[in-house]
Amino acid sequence: MLHTILLILHVISVVLIIGLWVANFKPPKVLPGQFHSALLAFITGLTMYILATSNGAQINHMGYGIKMLIALAIVVCAFIGQKKYKQGLPVSTGLAHAVGGLAVINVIIALAIH
Repeated sequence: MLHTILLILHVISVVLIIGLWVANFKPPKVLPGQFHSALLAFITGLTMYILATSNGAQINHMGYGIKMLIALAIVVCAFIGQKKYKQGLPVSTGLAHAVGGLAVINVIIALAIH
């Protein structure tokens, strides 16, 4: 039951990151909601990984490690971008697309390791 709740929150947070990225493609923005969603995705993903390892499930540790590093990069990029957005400063195109693009890459990796 806990795993299901975490998975639902994880999927919703990833959908928000990608959806807000697509909705704000031009001009590129990183909204505070993307940062909060990235943080939620990271926390729920890490929690699901810990639960899976504690239950003795056979998992791809390298795949999850790569996903966690990418998720951490998304959190950092989203944090920087939302700070600039709150200050009224322009967000670079690369930073805005890094948040959404890395989220898409993480979804592809998740599908590949399952």
